[in-house]
Amino acid sequence: MLSDTHIVPGRSRRLPDAVYAALDGADAILHAGDIMTADLVHELSGFAPVYAVLGNNDDGELAAMLPEARVEELADVRIGMIHDSGQRDGRPRRMKARFPDCDVVVYGHSHIPFCGDGVDGQLLFNPGSPTDKRREPVATYGVLELRDGRVERAEIIPLGG
Repeated sequence: MLSDTHIVPGRSRRLPDAVYAALDGADAILHAGDIMTADLVHELSGFAPVYAVLGNNDDGELAAMLPEARVEELADVRIGMIHDSGQRDGRPRRMKARFPDCDVVVYGHSHIPFCGDGVDGQLLFNPGSPTDKRREPVATYGVLELRDGRVERAEIIPLGG
């Protein structure tokens, strides 16, 4: 799971090697926006099906390709996706209202990794950013392992140190 990759000249030009290694075994790739260019979506689709949403910094080509929010069902788990989930205060209630039937809500925008409880057992997950850690100690990405309608693993993976 990725968000806020910001792959553009003058910033990161590619994902970290550890992310590529993780993508090699992925069944699906979720990207919560700020991809920046369609080239990265095409590159990611060479690893697994890509489910992505539009971020506030994404270009016009991505705006034509991606929804602002989406719901997907993977391994009988309903996953809502949105880039900007708003302020931390009230987020669990807002995400439950926005995605009432979802087991998991994946979001980005803040670059702050988070994996924790929302309302009524809903899992809220922000994978952070693998390329632009901002004020966080390390860059991150996320892993979700799903099976038979259950989340078996939800983990923030730190990159470097």
